[in-house]
Amino acid sequence: MGVEEELQARVVAAEERVARHRATVDGIVASVRSENVDDEHDPEGATLAWERQQAAALLADAEADRRAALDALDRLAAGTYGVCEVCGRPIPAARLAVRPSTTRCVEHA
Repeated sequence: MGVEEELQARVVAAEERVARHRATVDGIVASVRSENVDDEHDPEGATLAWERQQAAALLADAEADRRAALDALDRLAAGTYGVCEVCGRPIPAARLAVRPSTTRCVEHA
């Protein structure tokens, strides 16, 4: 699989995670609204707040991964993929193999 195909696969995987986590967040919010829960006084309130925060964090991570892969595709199209944004030197192939969306060499990571 080439770099472009790998990045496109990462975009698709991230979009699937975004959809899944967004549905989870929406479900938690809808559940809280329909039950008229008072987090402060309900014994389950802390659990609901924690679940909501965890789901929101997973959603944010998935959205960040999607954006990073899309940005890497843009850099690939522009001819700047694999170039450190700090020093302008090539990012080692081994680093790109592990982190294809990276924008920095190991020294500037």
